[in-house]
Amino acid sequence: MKERVVFIDYLRVVACFLVMMVHVTENFYIMDYEAGENMVRIADDANRFWIAFWNGGLARTCVPLFMIASAFLLVPMKADTTMFQFYKSRFLRIGPPTLIFLIIYSVVPVLFGYFGWSDAGRYLMRVPLNFPDMAGHMWFMYPLISIYLIIPIVSPWLEKASAKDELLFLGFFAISTFMPIIHKLTPYSHIWGECWWNNFHMLWYCSGYLGYLVMAHYIRFHLKWNVKRRLVMGSVCFILGSAYTVWSHLSMTSADVPLSLPLIEYAWEFCTPNVLLASFGAFTLFTCIQKQETPKLVSDISRLSFGMYLIHIFFVIPITGFFVNGNPAEPVIPVWAAIPVATLISYACCYLACKLLAYIPGSKYFIGA
Repeated sequence: MKERVVFIDYLRVVACFLVMMVHVTENFYIMDYEAGENMVRIADDANRFWIAFWNGGLARTCVPLFMIASAFLLVPMKADTTMFQFYKSRFLRIGPPTLIFLIIYSVVPVLFGYFGWSDAGRYLMRVPLNFPDMAGHMWFMYPLISIYLIIPIVSPWLEKASAKDELLFLGFFAISTFMPIIHKLTPYSHIWGECWWNNFHMLWYCSGYLGYLVMAHYIRFHLKWNVKRRLVMGSVCFILGSAYTVWSHLSMTSADVPLSLPLIEYAWEFCTPNVLLASFGAFTLFTCIQKQETPKLVSDISRLSFGMYLIHIFFVIPITGFFVNGNPAEPVIPVWAAIPVATLISYACCYLACKLLAYIPGSKYFIGA
């Protein structure tokens, strides 16, 4: 039986919860279609603060944590593993469930009246190219696949690289994380060689989720901090990064006015310096877990977390809809509680659903468990 990394199990349990919290919180935006594409309103100042706190401050590390966890477990590759063998094992794990749920999200919402069969046909035609509109969360699978594609290429370098070499690369990666902020907050929509005929800027090959992959390897093999220092530095980094993420949202928003969603969430992209700092801090804190065995419930949720991610939109939308009750300014319970409570209920429903589905023969091919 494959040996488990206990703190990674805890990380998956928490990160999966945070993913659902992000999507619950998004339901407290009011889409303002009359004001234009990707325009929203925030009902009042309570919504402003708690959207910023729960979504930006607490939950924004969810995607980087999953990326770091995958890289932590997979890099470097085992010496006797070929590129073909690695791709086969990874894509048999995520490929069939991903394809099945792209199809499900293209068709099943018709049964609930979200769109018609003509739209379903259009979404099915799109499946080879991208995710359907009702499955926005499936965007994550594409960068995850890209990480799997690059692992056999960078793994030999990481095996030989010194701590200093990796820090140098991470420095380039850290610089690249300022690009989303430069793009959003300055007149410079194209920098470092970007133009309409060239998307590949100067730091292209040092940017994106590859940086989190290298960071995972650096933490695993080169970060020699003891538990006390990890607790202190992890807490400081997480608080500072998250505080900026919260502040960035509050500083860019006002209640009940049209707001550009990409602009007010300029610092919420997963490869920004503040999210990088918070993610490093959060992952470092998880490494402080020193338990020798994973509790049964934690290992169970960890095992089912991929399936929970795949199906959670089917639960998040109706459950959050009940709490919002058609008016984000007056949810059925105060907004500060509505977001975590709706998340917790959605999480429990996803776990129970995946637990039942896991008893079906061949369940690994549609929920990955």
